[in-house]
Amino acid sequence: MGCSPRGLWPALLALVLAVRLRASGAQQSATVANPVPGANPDLLPHFLVEPEDVYIVKNKPVTLTCKASPATQIYFKCNGEWVHQGDHITEHSTEKGSGLPMMEVRINISRQQVEKVFGLEEYWCQCVAWSSSGTTKSQKAYVRIAYLRKNFEQEPLAKEVSLEQGIVLPCRPPEGIPPAEVEWLRNEDLVDPSLDPNVYVTREHSLVVRQARLADTANYTCVAKNLVARRRSSSAAVTVYVDGGWTEWSKWSACALDCTRWRSRECSEPPPRNGGEECEGADLDTRNCTSDLCIHTASGPEDVALYVGLIAVAVCLVLLLLVLILVYCRKKEGLDSDVADSSILTSGFQPVSIKPTKADNSHLLTIQPDLSTTTTTYQGTLCPRQESSGPKFQLTNGHLLSPLGSGRHTLHHSSPASEAEDFVARLSTQNYFRSLPRGASNMAYGTFNFLGGRLMIPNTGISLLIPPDAIPRGKIYEIYLTLHKQEDVRLPLAGCQTLLSPIISCGPPGVLLTRPVILSMDHCGEPSPENWSLRLKKQSCEGTWEDVLHLGEESPAHLYYCQLEARACHVFTEQLGRFALVGEALSSAAAKRLKLLLFAPTACTSLEYTIRVYCLHDTHDALKEVIQLEKQMGGQLIEEPRVLHFKDSYHNLRLSIHDVPSSLWKSKLLVSYQEIPFYHIWNGGAQQFLHCTFTLERFSPSTTDLACKIWIWQVEGDGQSFNVNFNINKDTRFAELLAPDNEGGVPALVGPSAFKIPFLIRQKIISSLDPPCGRGADWRTLAQKLHLDSHLGFFASKASPTAMILNLWEARHFPHGNLSQLAAAVADLGKQDTALFMVSEAEC
Repeated sequence: MGCSPRGLWPALLALVLAVRLRASGAQQSATVANPVPGANPDLLPHFLVEPEDVYIVKNKPVTLTCKASPATQIYFKCNGEWVHQGDHITEHSTEKGSGLPMMEVRINISRQQVEKVFGLEEYWCQCVAWSSSGTTKSQKAYVRIAYLRKNFEQEPLAKEVSLEQGIVLPCRPPEGIPPAEVEWLRNEDLVDPSLDPNVYVTREHSLVVRQARLADTANYTCVAKNLVARRRSSSAAVTVYVDGGWTEWSKWSACALDCTRWRSRECSEPPPRNGGEECEGADLDTRNCTSDLCIHTASGPEDVALYVGLIAVAVCLVLLLLVLILVYCRKKEGLDSDVADSSILTSGFQPVSIKPTKADNSHLLTIQPDLSTTTTTYQGTLCPRQESSGPKFQLTNGHLLSPLGSGRHTLHHSSPASEAEDFVARLSTQNYFRSLPRGASNMAYGTFNFLGGRLMIPNTGISLLIPPDAIPRGKIYEIYLTLHKQEDVRLPLAGCQTLLSPIISCGPPGVLLTRPVILSMDHCGEPSPENWSLRLKKQSCEGTWEDVLHLGEESPAHLYYCQLEARACHVFTEQLGRFALVGEALSSAAAKRLKLLLFAPTACTSLEYTIRVYCLHDTHDALKEVIQLEKQMGGQLIEEPRVLHFKDSYHNLRLSIHDVPSSLWKSKLLVSYQEIPFYHIWNGGAQQFLHCTFTLERFSPSTTDLACKIWIWQVEGDGQSFNVNFNINKDTRFAELLAPDNEGGVPALVGPSAFKIPFLIRQKIISSLDPPCGRGADWRTLAQKLHLDSHLGFFASKASPTAMILNLWEARHFPHGNLSQLAAAVADLGKQDTALFMVSEAEC
């Protein structure tokens, strides 16, 4: 069976063409491939119509067209593969004038075909035309699926600006293909910058009004549109207000009969509008006339009579006043003598006002303390008279106090700041306490007995829980809790170690405790056993730091135990002292949380304006310190804080500022970014409040709106971006984020008021769940329901496992713990009587 050479030629030519195209790759412009030897180059195919980029809207297919002359064959190739000839729509014709063969080919592309292409490569198609003189390739045409997201990346915000002040309304349209075009509406009318030279739109689509006019008071809407849809942002109300201005003073009036003259002015140049401020000052000014300007008239008989009458009345009033003064003085002398005499009768009496129980703690069980062994927290200072009899009990410099005897006692409290300095002064006489702070803001202290209590340093996340019976009966301890600044205490770190918590002292060290107390503090690590090796360090009396606990390798026989959570840790300890949580990275994935805060001055009187970016440990104590520092500097928070995960990758932290409106502001930063070295963050112990400053300069003092973007990222790591948009004189949107949380209020709570669980109910739960139960309804099941079953060995090593569980619950949930949830957990154990009793007491 034979084949015609004329039939083989197109097939062989197509095969050669396919091999050449795969070797040479796609070409954007028309090129010649594999010309036939001796052929006329002028007769190579040339495209009259080439495929162009198209977008698929919704599910409608698109058509690509190629038209070439002279051409004997045209094929489409999409994403490197030939389109089947059956999918081509072909039309043959003859070119007018030359008579050469002309060919037009079309194909349809559906959404499903484009969606089958995965990865970074886009869907493209190309035509290949050939004739007897050679082949030609068309340009590539890209087929994309058109879409437009619903949510704007940034919307304009309402503003109040003064007359002739600059306005910047930012707008970042939703993501879309093709990219959305942006237009602005002013009260639903299109804003056309070509018709108004006072208005223009930046490349970032922000609407800028160079100088605000009254006519610019309107609702502005950013509109984004492309082939798919049209999206509208939220409308931003812009109010252009006018502060009132005074007219010039009028001329002085003629001198009146009372020898005064006056002048006036009006608040009408301009009058206040759209909420502008009224003019300051008086609108009327009066002055005495000089003697030359006074109008003198002769006094008639009527005037003389008037003057005589006025003088007589004045004399009578003076005499009456003198009589009243004499009577008052005599009565006062008699009253003073009576008071002096009566004070002798009450010299031995001093009233005592005990601090009332809070309303929200009304359900707590009140226990009458044993006055021979306990102390109570009072609001006022109690000072017995010198002549009172009986032995007195005085607090000594030592930490261990003898039991109170009978008779009168001096009761101490922990609230006044003045006593805090005396307390620290007494402790600092010992070598171990030389580094205690000289103030009460980072310190709490109180006097405790066997009923226990709690110490808290407000707004730091630091507390010390002293459970009942942790202090031996008959003993009274004066206990303190202190937060140290890192520059005051030297904590040596080695290798990849980094400090994850604040450095805390509780003491005095060496006191005898019969049960563990619980020290709670924040940490900034992202704990995971495969990335971190965590250790609790304790400073000895000689000043050296020792590893007292390796988290994850605890033993019930250890003196220390730790419950580690995502943001906090709770340390059981029977020895008080100075502690810190230190982490050692086991891999580059180990990360610590950094809190990023942006502060700026609350007012700007010069052209320069600074933005301070803080990078600090994500703990409450570090945040409190920065807030106090910025309040002293007069700073305001300008964006909501963010968290950045800083990894042990040896890469530095970079900070940069972008998109500053070039027509209103300029950055004075000489480099493209600022950089904080890795080791300053990872193990820079004394540099916990690292920050960078971006200095900007405005071109006009009337410019008060600032819109920009600040990027903070670790090289080859996590990053955060802040979209800054605020008024430097009026913006207080984030002031409430800096409001302190009092965390229960007072630094020291003594006795039952320090605990959520009433004392008698606590004892009933302990007596019910401590004994082993054959049905499993004992303390082990309670630990499982509270997700503490990983600590069963530690709880079992104690005399009362249930007490340890309840102590840990108190440390984790005070003061916002839900007692009903604990009651439900007890109820599930089958101890219905205990749970119901607990709920009824809690609701009282």
